[in-house]
Amino acid sequence: MLITPESLPPLLVIGLAVFGSLYAGKLANLIKLPSLIGFMLIGVLAGPSLFNLIGEPLQHHLSFITEIALAFVAISIGLELSIPSLKKMGKGIVLIIFTESLGAFVLVTLLVWLITRDVATALIFGAIAPASAPAGTVAIIKEYRAAGPLTKALYAVVGFDDGLGIIIFGFAAAIARSLLLAQTGSNDISLLAMLQRPVIEVAGGVVCGALSAVAFSFLGRRLKESRDIFILLFAATLIISGVCAQFHFSIILTNMILGMVVTNSQPFTFTRKIHTELANVMPLLFVLFFTLAGANLHVAALPSLGLLGIFYVIGRALGLIGGARIGAIIGNVQPVIRKFVGLGILSQAGVAIGLSLIVKHEFSGIGAVGEQGETSGSILGATVITTITATCILFEIVGPILTKFALGKAGELNKERS
Repeated sequence: MLITPESLPPLLVIGLAVFGSLYAGKLANLIKLPSLIGFMLIGVLAGPSLFNLIGEPLQHHLSFITEIALAFVAISIGLELSIPSLKKMGKGIVLIIFTESLGAFVLVTLLVWLITRDVATALIFGAIAPASAPAGTVAIIKEYRAAGPLTKALYAVVGFDDGLGIIIFGFAAAIARSLLLAQTGSNDISLLAMLQRPVIEVAGGVVCGALSAVAFSFLGRRLKESRDIFILLFAATLIISGVCAQFHFSIILTNMILGMVVTNSQPFTFTRKIHTELANVMPLLFVLFFTLAGANLHVAALPSLGLLGIFYVIGRALGLIGGARIGAIIGNVQPVIRKFVGLGILSQAGVAIGLSLIVKHEFSGIGAVGEQGETSGSILGATVITTITATCILFEIVGPILTKFALGKAGELNKERS
């Protein structure tokens, strides 16, 4: 009987991947790199880029693990966002969230327009630029048990900029679609109708998260054991994530709101039980998440980066770092936040690729028809998918490393771990 990578039982493949990731993470620590770099390396080796043990069909079947991990990352962020601590940061943290997102959008849009001279293409790339990957930032904070003002600021920024990024994308994509439709004289969907979706998505996520928090708190307060509270939280997380998938709400934003409402409305003894249980389960979720993330990174896409990809990387990095610094200066935040917050928010992965897939799906078949028989919308969708996939590889590797660097320079890393 011929044994091929595709014929191996999924449990065997995942078990071997987790085993390899555990020790690859420890090797990464030996050379002063975050563990998640080791996890991702094993994922790349096991993925289609090399041995194909975790091929695309298996990735698809295991995508629910990624969603569960992201949901718990979001809850962890929300649990750190207490209103009193946010008030201490003042308006500065709000300004940082707006300026880093808008900075990335404006700078990438400008640079892509200078290369392509196409407004629709520039708007789409600019709209995807603010999307972040909070899992990378949170994983570094958890691994090194970071604590301090910069850590709190990073929790807030990577949590709230997801919602703002969705709104920016929704508005920019609506305008880009209208521009493409105008090429053929068609206007089958009004601009106002397209703008409604991101607003409903964000508002629906906030309402869903808040109502879920009320229900979870009501039931959880009647449980005595930490283990039972966590089981209830696990069930609530699955239900909420399912609702998000059904109504296209943001999993990250919705679950973050749940955690935020709980931590600001419930006694410390109750939230401490949640923190204790999460501390036990998050390391395993991070191993699974980043191993699968590595498997999803197609290294073969890197050569296709091209001038467009290079300008996107430069524009996004400078936009986020520069925008965050401008907001921090205007908001008069602490010097340690002003200097380093921009370096901690560069990770980009799943959300950006998800937005790229939306572009590919919704822009297919619209716009002017070119010489090859493809519409400008279809060409744009293919370009976005290829470029964002390639750039995400760089941001997923460099982002966590720079987060660790920033927290180290701020003196917020646990000395025993760093």
